Amino acid sequence: MGGACMKVAIADDDPIVCSSLQTILTATGTADVLWTANTGEETCERYMSGPANRPDVLLVDVQMPGMDGLEAARRILEFDKAARILFLTTFADRQYIAQAVTLGARGYLIKQDVASICPAVQAVMADQIVLGAEVLGKLTDSMKEQGEHGARPHADDAAAAALDALSDRERDIARLVAQGLDNRQIAARLFLSEGTVRNRISGILDKLALDNRTQLAITWLHAEADQTH
Repeated sequence: MGGACMKVAIADDDPIVCSSLQTILTATGTADVLWTANTGEETCERYMSGPANRPDVLLVDVQMPGMDGLEAARRILEFDKAARILFLTTFADRQYIAQAVTLGARGYLIKQDVASICPAVQAVMADQIVLGAEVLGKLTDSMKEQGEHGARPHADDAAAAALDALSDRERDIARLVAQGLDNRQIAARLFLSEGTVRNRISGILDKLALDNRTQLAITWLHAEADQTH
């Protein structure tokens, strides 16, 4: 993706972080920054103020004064289900990660490697899921613990069980979604058209009663964690 055709917005309670991220994204030619916000309330207000202020990707910190990033993301996704939200935070807390995934965020990135930010934003723009190794590790560990203590939510149980009812081709697609591939990459890997992949994923989500491909990826990883436990 060249030039500055991608529009990004940044929500972080530290103005210096906002400024630094804006510099990184613009200097690398990754994106133009539409706006920055320092609170959850301001983030919602800016995003919902009109189509011109809706970014292609919204970078959100988890902890902000007043309304936190998770609540802001929830409200924005209720307002616009197509919103691409990427959490960028110092908190690798399992509960935060699980909440972000449940909301339908497109990714969760830990602020430890500046070099990973631009590729992550580009991946989210391409409809990929961005979950770093540390984040995936915490999710799968949490899933194993929930299974051991019988604490896994019923909806997750039902979705995991429904995976067995998927066709071989649907399972192939679900596996590749869990690996973070976008529709184009899945189509190339399986020798299908992008339209077919898109339709198959919609069908899989309907079968599993899931809202988005992030939840599909986590459900697949959950099932894998159970099988290896």
